Amino acid sequence: MTIVLVFAGLIALLLTGMPVFAALGLAATAILLIFEGGIGSVADTIYAHLDKPILITIPLFVFMANVMIQAKAIDDLYDMAHTIIGHVRGGLGVATVLSCTIFAAISGSSVATALSIGSSAIPQMKRFGYPERNALGVIAAGGTLGILIPPSGPMILYAIVSEVSIGALFLAGIIPGLLMALIFSGYCMVSAGDTTAPAWAGWDRAAAALRRSFFAVMAPPVVMGGIYFGVFTASEAAAVGALYALLVATLVYRNFGLADLWECAYRSMRTSMMLFLIIAGAAMFGHAITIIRLPHGITEAVSVLGLGPLGFILIVMALIFIMGMFFESIAIILITTPILLPTMLALDIDLVWYGILLMVNLELAMITPPVGMNLFVIKGISDAPLAEVVKGAAPYVALMLGGLALLLAAPELATWLPYSAGFGR
Repeated sequence: MTIVLVFAGLIALLLTGMPVFAALGLAATAILLIFEGGIGSVADTIYAHLDKPILITIPLFVFMANVMIQAKAIDDLYDMAHTIIGHVRGGLGVATVLSCTIFAAISGSSVATALSIGSSAIPQMKRFGYPERNALGVIAAGGTLGILIPPSGPMILYAIVSEVSIGALFLAGIIPGLLMALIFSGYCMVSAGDTTAPAWAGWDRAAAALRRSFFAVMAPPVVMGGIYFGVFTASEAAAVGALYALLVATLVYRNFGLADLWECAYRSMRTSMMLFLIIAGAAMFGHAITIIRLPHGITEAVSVLGLGPLGFILIVMALIFIMGMFFESIAIILITTPILLPTMLALDIDLVWYGILLMVNLELAMITPPVGMNLFVIKGISDAPLAEVVKGAAPYVALMLGGLALLLAAPELATWLPYSAGFGR
């Protein structure tokens, strides 16, 4: 009964449109006042969660993405992909997926990926007769790769709440992220039909496009390669990524001045402060549900029902899929993780593997109505009816569910890379 009341109260607050951090904080305050008679323990709890060096990765990765966007490196990414593979069957769709994949590894944001790549790709695809519904769908789905391919904002939040290594999660997301991109690309080629493809640009133009985009394309390998080979930690990788972005913007593109630096720093500060407030609210909520022994109660219920690890994961994935239709990814992470964590530990569920399953499910949340954020982003930049965007994204929902099933059946797809790099379970 307690879990029902807690969830009902929190969901009611979120449905009012209240910010996530405020809803978590108010729910936690109510619980603490009822069961402890005061909120004296809140300050220490918040301080303990915010006093972590790993949090520096948030503003640094956000800053890296803002600098690359401000320098217009994204235009070169799509031009490169379009020039090299746009002429093959379904090539425009494949080029869009490739662009989304690379940009996702720079921005860490699903919405930013859909917005940035979509603005360039949708007019091009329409120009060459690509069916509008297909074009809208591939942008909506390709944008979701920003959640799964590192560095991912939701992945960082999950790592902080669950205290799982961010480096291990980043590496764990690479193979599943590339796998989803490959699945999307295959579907683009199969569903292309008689779409007219542009003529092959030629080796000279392809080489020129590669040269222009080389430093933008190299950003993800620099960051992730350093983590994999143990050259630097995840926190140091964020600093390296931010410095790399600055060097590319100022020395390669040469269109980045002090005003741009100020603008990027300001935007990064706003985004980071929002995330820190959410983390503070999640810390309060996690502390409150621990006081009332809610996670312990779930663990006991799972034991009584005789659910094994796989049965528990399947139930959780179904629950998160339903929640994803109504709530944003950050809220889902911060509501469910503190509650489910003790049970997952008791069942010996690999938290890195679960984190990747969670990210794929959150990808689904971005393109499932009625509150799929990417659907509204694509509607906004294309002026297409929302129903048309939803229909275009529908096949990709099925593809993502297939990818999720594959990860459930083969956890090694997520765990092999981080554990081969020396990250212990």
